[in-house]
Amino acid sequence: MDAIWLTGAEWLAVLRIGLGLWWLESWRHKDKKSWFEGAGIAWAADVAGKHRWNAVRSGFEVVVAPRPRTMAYVVLYAELALGLGLILGFLTPVALVGGLLLNGLYFALMIHDWAEQGQNSMMALISLVALFGMSWQSWSVDSALGLFG
Repeated sequence: MDAIWLTGAEWLAVLRIGLGLWWLESWRHKDKKSWFEGAGIAWAADVAGKHRWNAVRSGFEVVVAPRPRTMAYVVLYAELALGLGLILGFLTPVALVGGLLLNGLYFALMIHDWAEQGQNSMMALISLVALFGMSWQSWSVDSALGLFG
């Protein structure tokens, strides 16, 4: 593979790190106090309650609604872990698959919101390219430790 300035593996690392920064920004910009007091999950409950797909409405009621505080922590710290894992390149394939799952959940919940669909589609596309391009080969803790050969 020919590339300008960096090797192909290094360009994939740039893509991985950029995605990690995107996840970290998703975590950083949230008002943690109001998020942990229930604002984020209450907003999601409102969206899920009006959703056109019964599976989203009922899934939210079964999984998220009974444990809003726990789910607030799960979402917030998943975004932080994804961001740090991708930036550092630590357990990169796990972080990329986890990000794909989280993007899929966001995408399904926000199916009516074109802005959210665009963001989550792009993040998912970057995750797929970074995963199948094995973006942990350069500039990563995984590479330094010899993980995921």
